[in-house]
Amino acid sequence: MTPLQTGAALCDYFQAVLPEGACDDSPGRCAGYARTTLPGEVRPACVLYPASTAEVERVVAVANAHQIPLYPLSRGKNWGYGDACAPAEGMAIVDLSRMNRILELNTEYGYVRIEPGVSQGELHDYIAQHAPGYWLDCTGAGPDASIAGNTLERGFGHTAYADHLRTSCNFEVVLGTGVRISTGFGHFGNAVAANLFPYGLGPSLDGVFTQSNFGIVTALTVWLLPRPQAFRSFYIKVKEERHLAEIVERLRPLRMQGILNSAVHIGNDIRVFTSQQQYPWMEAAGKTPLPLALRRQLRDASRLGAWNITGSIMGSRAQVRAAARELKAAMRAVGFTLFVTDARLDWGDALARAISWLPVGRALARNLEALRPNYGLLKGIPTTFPLKSLQWRLREPGGSLDPLETRCGLMWVAPVLPLSGAHAEAVLRLVEPIFTRHGFDLPVTFTLLNDRSMVAVMNISFDKRVEEEGAAAAQCYEEAQQALRAAGYYPYRAGIQAMPSLWENSAPYAGVLTSLKQAFDPNGIIAPGRYVPSATDAD
Repeated sequence: MTPLQTGAALCDYFQAVLPEGACDDSPGRCAGYARTTLPGEVRPACVLYPASTAEVERVVAVANAHQIPLYPLSRGKNWGYGDACAPAEGMAIVDLSRMNRILELNTEYGYVRIEPGVSQGELHDYIAQHAPGYWLDCTGAGPDASIAGNTLERGFGHTAYADHLRTSCNFEVVLGTGVRISTGFGHFGNAVAANLFPYGLGPSLDGVFTQSNFGIVTALTVWLLPRPQAFRSFYIKVKEERHLAEIVERLRPLRMQGILNSAVHIGNDIRVFTSQQQYPWMEAAGKTPLPLALRRQLRDASRLGAWNITGSIMGSRAQVRAAARELKAAMRAVGFTLFVTDARLDWGDALARAISWLPVGRALARNLEALRPNYGLLKGIPTTFPLKSLQWRLREPGGSLDPLETRCGLMWVAPVLPLSGAHAEAVLRLVEPIFTRHGFDLPVTFTLLNDRSMVAVMNISFDKRVEEEGAAAAQCYEEAQQALRAAGYYPYRAGIQAMPSLWENSAPYAGVLTSLKQAFDPNGIIAPGRYVPSATDAD
């Protein structure tokens, strides 16, 4: 790679192959892409806005000719993992948000083919209008977040299609060489099952283009969830912290037997607090993390459990009734289970209006208002509601829900662990003292993503306007990751700040990755430093 060049010099190269206005090196635009929820900021040299696969191919050709590092992103909403920032200074950001076409919708088999710039909100609205018999699975990153971006990070949502890589296929990719390929059966021009069978013939490459830097994905197929005959969400309140292991052990058989077929989330009280309010600075007298007595007071006032379990049951009416009985019986010894349906929500709204003049009526209305976005999320309806939680530690909360506008600090610690109560408790014992020592609360959600494993989703929230908090957050993050790795718990995805340490003590595997990089991107122009180590790092 040649020394970094100025944005103006890079734009001279790219403007020759892109439409007018599709390359921007202005200080204001570059500063916008340098903003991040992480403690530091990374400034690009320029920003490119290709609007088609052909334009992406031309961008890659120019980058190869002039040794220009490219950093592709779908919509730049990778909150807490780098947002729209590259891993290093001076790259050319390739913003694919203008590639936002819905290329095909098939209502017979329930799939949609999209470009990377299509947002959750756009696709949901399109499906609601043109394919009301299907649902989209989405994340809590908001309506403006990209479907493709989350899939390529191997992210997850909430329904039976929560594992997004498992429900996608037929990736169109422009390799670092400039060659365009399609994965699975997609490379056969007449394959009738290209959007239905992910593996194709021979080695399956879809996974190679997730969490990697071998090429730029310009289209993919996403499977849609058939609207179920019956649907219930469930909310289980468990009062005692000591019941965590028992909760997991009681849920595991239901997940493994297919009685619970959607993602299940086990969140602590702190997780719920962050979605309901700001940090109570006055009541805590400025102390962090939350004093235990105040934490219990907030929990009681909100009628929360120490652990709060959410998820959904879907299928035929008979299946849903039977699964609800099994779940309620399994959890009776540790918590109270509440089931919610569309009819119950409508009944609650009517009751709240009827008694709105009473304090209990107003409280019911507030609770229903908070419940509806999360209930909708379980049915694949995007919402901005989870973004409120990012403002937990702000001293002066802003009106905007954009975490970059309000200067929210956010770093995720998300290890994968066996679906075991003992492992859940072990992770808490490792991480909680580290968070406490650095002055941070520990919001944690154990998400049962498949039948045998779960992800402990934990985050460090801080106020970027307070310099010492950013430094403490970075130290807390590094210590927590080191402790988890030493105990054998590795994250399901990583932020840009973690890339240099991903492949420590893993030389053979890192060497294979660098060999693949050499084959797919011999000049190393696609996102250097992202996930795949350089040749020197792999030695």
